[in-house]
Amino acid sequence: MGGRRRGPAPGPAPGAGLWRVLLAGALLAPLLPRSGAQQSATAANPLPGATSDLLPHFLLEPADVYIVKNKPVSLACRATPATQIYFKCNGEWVHQGDHITQHSTDRSSGLPVMEVRIDISRQQVEKIFGLEEYWCQCVAWSSSGTTKSQKAYVRIAYLRKNFEQEPAAKEVPIDQGIVLPCRPPEGIPPAEVEWLRNEELVDPALDANVDVTPEHSLVLRQARLADTANYTCVAKNIVARRRSASAAITVYVDGGWSEWSKWSVCGLDCTHWRSRECSEPAPRNGGQECQGPELETRNCTSELCTHTASGPEDVALYVGLIAVAVCLVLLLLVGVLVYCRKKEGLDADVADSSILTAGFQPVSIKPSKADNSNLLTIQPDLSTTTMTYQGSLCPRQDGPGKFQLSNGHLLSALGAGRHTLHHSSPSAEGVDFVTRLSTQSCFRSLPRGTANVAYGTFNFLGGRLMIPNTGISLLIPPDAIPRGKIYEVYLTLHKQEDVRLPLAGCQTLLSPIVSCGPPGVLLTRPVILAMGHCVEASAENWSIRLKKQSCEGSWEDVLHLGEEPASELYYCQLEPQACYVFTEQLGRFALVGESLSMAASKRLKLVLFAPASCSSLEYNIRVYCLSDTQDVLKEVIQLEKQMGGQLIGAPRVLHFKDSYHNLRLSIHDMPSSLWKSKLLASYQEIPFYHIWSGLQPYLHCTFTLERLSPSTCELACKIWIWQVEGDGQSFTINLNIAKDTRFSDWLAPDGEAGPAALVGPSAFKIPFLIRQKIISSLDAPCARGADWRTLAQKLNLDSHLSFFALKPSPTAMILNLWEARHFPSGNLAQLAAAVAEVGKQDSSLFAVSEAEC
Repeated sequence: MGGRRRGPAPGPAPGAGLWRVLLAGALLAPLLPRSGAQQSATAANPLPGATSDLLPHFLLEPADVYIVKNKPVSLACRATPATQIYFKCNGEWVHQGDHITQHSTDRSSGLPVMEVRIDISRQQVEKIFGLEEYWCQCVAWSSSGTTKSQKAYVRIAYLRKNFEQEPAAKEVPIDQGIVLPCRPPEGIPPAEVEWLRNEELVDPALDANVDVTPEHSLVLRQARLADTANYTCVAKNIVARRRSASAAITVYVDGGWSEWSKWSVCGLDCTHWRSRECSEPAPRNGGQECQGPELETRNCTSELCTHTASGPEDVALYVGLIAVAVCLVLLLLVGVLVYCRKKEGLDADVADSSILTAGFQPVSIKPSKADNSNLLTIQPDLSTTTMTYQGSLCPRQDGPGKFQLSNGHLLSALGAGRHTLHHSSPSAEGVDFVTRLSTQSCFRSLPRGTANVAYGTFNFLGGRLMIPNTGISLLIPPDAIPRGKIYEVYLTLHKQEDVRLPLAGCQTLLSPIVSCGPPGVLLTRPVILAMGHCVEASAENWSIRLKKQSCEGSWEDVLHLGEEPASELYYCQLEPQACYVFTEQLGRFALVGESLSMAASKRLKLVLFAPASCSSLEYNIRVYCLSDTQDVLKEVIQLEKQMGGQLIGAPRVLHFKDSYHNLRLSIHDMPSSLWKSKLLASYQEIPFYHIWSGLQPYLHCTFTLERLSPSTCELACKIWIWQVEGDGQSFTINLNIAKDTRFSDWLAPDGEAGPAALVGPSAFKIPFLIRQKIISSLDAPCARGADWRTLAQKLNLDSHLSFFALKPSPTAMILNLWEARHFPSGNLAQLAAAVAEVGKQDSSLFAVSEAEC
């Protein structure tokens, strides 16, 4: 209780006559004689006049309260015996008219009880905000004096939006401890903290492996595979509930060595072997593959195998065989050199301007046959195939001895003639190819299967690999592979759950993860890897980097877009929908961005699916929020096709900003007499980080609807999808459940449903000999500006002049990029016009004598 004070109190007081009567009774009472019986009766049953000896005591004292938003709060106190009760706030008496008073009597004691209430508004508290805390207390009077209650503090409640510290994504090995820190936003009253694992509450009382510290950090004592999830820190008080960005925790298992098997029996080749498997444990969740060989061989001896020579005759035999072998090798080298010189002479003879004026039509040459001994890393079963092309290598024309390149003749037909091209192709099926690759340590992380793999065998003529309906391709330009070599090349698209790509801070995956290989092969020219991306690129909003995975498994930044390349091995042309990566080293690549401002945005593809038919009353509409790249859309369409889903309307694009705001989805305008929604809330929500990281490619929400009658077949409604304080899209749905929507219009965008591998001239729009003539004419600098720089300007590629200038043939780089960007629907007439414009600046540029043909 507060302090007590006797005597008159400030403010309203009892009447003077009553005071005189009470005072007289108090003074005379000790002088009156009383017997013992009378005294005990008076103590047991106090008379009404005896209450004057009691000070008030509080049955209810005011308690601390919080003002939420603009709602006023009430303070109350109750005392007995009390004749008057008033509130005092911050040292000032509250006006009598602001009190609400109630009188009653205590049934057990018969004493009078008084209760008083007042209301406090937000404006009253804000008047003194910052000077001191707002407090109030009660003062109660009786005939014996006054009593003060405890102070009650009135505070304005709030909870700020931003966490002082949020949990961060981590990748940890199994059994290692994990600590996820969380410092909630500032608030009054202080926020309580709870943790969610994949949107489900984490309860330490139910899991002995989990603990929450007094500082609100989540502790996983020993990481388990089941702990791989998205963790979210939630702070809440009486005002609001805040969610941190989700932290993706990946628990991985590195592969270990089984024990070596026993050595095999010594074979006829005088070797025996032993093996082991990467299975104790097998790698999980992107863990490292086992290091070292899985198969070991050694020389051995047995009765079936001997290594010793029996005498001088054997030594002489071996010397003779070696000498014969050396002679054969020398003769073979001389023959190859002579043949190459003849072929080079043929190339020089046929490269003249008559081909340019004849038109951009496919022609071919007959390269030297490649020796299988030069096949790199993998020995495929090869069968020689002959491909026949129509065309004239050097048609004769009547007229002057000089020819002028003109726009009008570039697309005319070639003369008649037949020329052949010999090349090799793998006879094994796709599954056998992937199986052979996966047996080698460099390729163990390739996907098992051929759905997202393209492969082919290539020589110096080059070619092209494509993964249909994904926007992913690999262009191998002519002369990128050294002459005399044959490479078996693959191109593969990885599922993001199969490859561990660590992201830090605000980084986000902007492209698919793509591999081309085999790594380590020798290339004399850059190849061009094309893949889609989902970034709305701008230098002031984004920092974009090209990442490449090393053989050890770590990811390295090999190129920072917008800056001068640190190495001549890599370059990237970023366009609105795709990027084109020049690389002289094959490997695994991905495009990663880091936002520099909240205006940075990614493109999301919004796609709706529903069952093609429905036999139950329930009907589900699935809304996918995908990265806007063709490969992700292809996977979702194939997944829905297997589930019997149908596409509802055309996909839409939404610009998702780095504003930390979640994505919301809601359904509206549904006829309530026919359908009802089972969604309990007014909208669904996908957390910001789940979308922004780009590591969860198939995010979706499901709206579960229920038909009120089995005969209902028509559904009309609207679905809204929007980012809080950001962009939004709406879908108007008019659906007949009995009608199926086909997928054919969406499975082959951009006409990509053709062959996955093209070898030699068929892989290029520009005929080989015309390409060679353009290169030889424009590579050399020209004082009049009629060189490769002008061609780059005509093709809007002049922002890359510094990179082109570093290469032995800048014109070849320009033509290669044109091929990568415009295959298969490129407009040769536009390229021909650009080349013709360059030729007009120097009339002698493409002029040669007829004798040269």
